[in-house]
Amino acid sequence: MINDFKFKLYFRKSSFKKDISSANILFEQIENHKPKHFLEVGVFQGVTSRNVCEKLNLIYPNQFKYYGIDIFEDADNILDDKEMTSKHNKISNPIKHLLYNIIFKENLHSLQSVRKLLKKYNKNVSLYKGLSNEILPKIDMSEIDFVFLDGGHSYETVKNDLFLILKNIKKNKVIICDDYDQKNYGVKKAVDELVNSVTEIKELNKRLVKITS
Repeated sequence: MINDFKFKLYFRKSSFKKDISSANILFEQIENHKPKHFLEVGVFQGVTSRNVCEKLNLIYPNQFKYYGIDIFEDADNILDDKEMTSKHNKISNPIKHLLYNIIFKENLHSLQSVRKLLKKYNKNVSLYKGLSNEILPKIDMSEIDFVFLDGGHSYETVKNDLFLILKNIKKNKVIICDDYDQKNYGVKKAVDELVNSVTEIKELNKRLVKITS
């Protein structure tokens, strides 16, 4: 089924840009785990969102659920430099600038614009506008099978997002963190600390079992 799917950019910006090798990794994992309830933190212009919906619809025709969190058009006013990534740059493509800024007067970062892009799957999609630390506690994480974490990239935000997700998500579900390999963001530090703490807890539990047995 992975061969039936092709990642599309929909003439918008994406964190995967034109090099979609990392996108293929994400969608291979979706193919392997076949989640029915998908959560994306950091929708941006909705490119990944639309592709995820297309992929999930191949697996579960009209039977999947997609949840997306973002601050959308408020990004420039709320996020500081350590939260932002290069994908938040203004439109530089002259054709896109002409179409969206001059002719259509459409803000591709807006909730309205993303809803338009996802209109095909309106009944399957739930979009939430707000900061992840405000929205994540309102989502029933016990229903989520798969998380793509691509929101704020500071160490503090990633750490807090992971805490809120792991607090209520069921065991053996999948969480993929974007930009883990980018040293100038805080993603790697937050993820590594979490992995190390889990390892330490497991080792401690092993020792306690030995002591009490």
